[in-house]
Amino acid sequence: MIALSSAMLIAFNKPFGVLSQFTDKGTAGTARPTLSAYIAKPGVYPAGRLDKDSEGLLLLTDNGKLQARIADPKHKMEKVYWAQVEGEPDEAALKVFRNGLELNDGMTLPAGIARIAPPKNMWERDPPIRYRKSVPDAWLEIRLKEGRNRQVRRMTAAIGHPTLRLIRYQIGEWTLDGLKPGKWREIGKV
Repeated sequence: MIALSSAMLIAFNKPFGVLSQFTDKGTAGTARPTLSAYIAKPGVYPAGRLDKDSEGLLLLTDNGKLQARIADPKHKMEKVYWAQVEGEPDEAALKVFRNGLELNDGMTLPAGIARIAPPKNMWERDPPIRYRKSVPDAWLEIRLKEGRNRQVRRMTAAIGHPTLRLIRYQIGEWTLDGLKPGKWREIGKV
């Protein structure tokens, strides 16, 4: 547990297509959904980001030190993702992933990766992922301690298995358990 007196922490299950911010500073005339459509709690801000086309756990807090502790890669807080990928990665591909990969912005740290069964109680995504009869897919659990832009997607593509769906399940000790898409809960004061 992070010891910061009276910091509020909120766990939110961010739906697909929602920006990880409270306002949309995009092109005028294109309203995209933001956190303000789901969370009416003044003074809290996201601790990190989750891409618009990714789903899952987003933590929000009213404390800048806690926000930095969660989001800053120098603290190496582990994040766990569930990725549905195209194809069925073999052990050789998983080994390459585990050892670290060379991406266009440099070598990644070694990462945990394992094939898993489709997560239980998984909600339908809106819109659904593309389905092709001729191309199988697989679910992976990925554990990272760094947070580069679109890192999971770039890493799965680098081993030849592009990500179809990406869900962040856990950040540090906090999980998505019991949260439906678009819902949040106050974890309490930490």
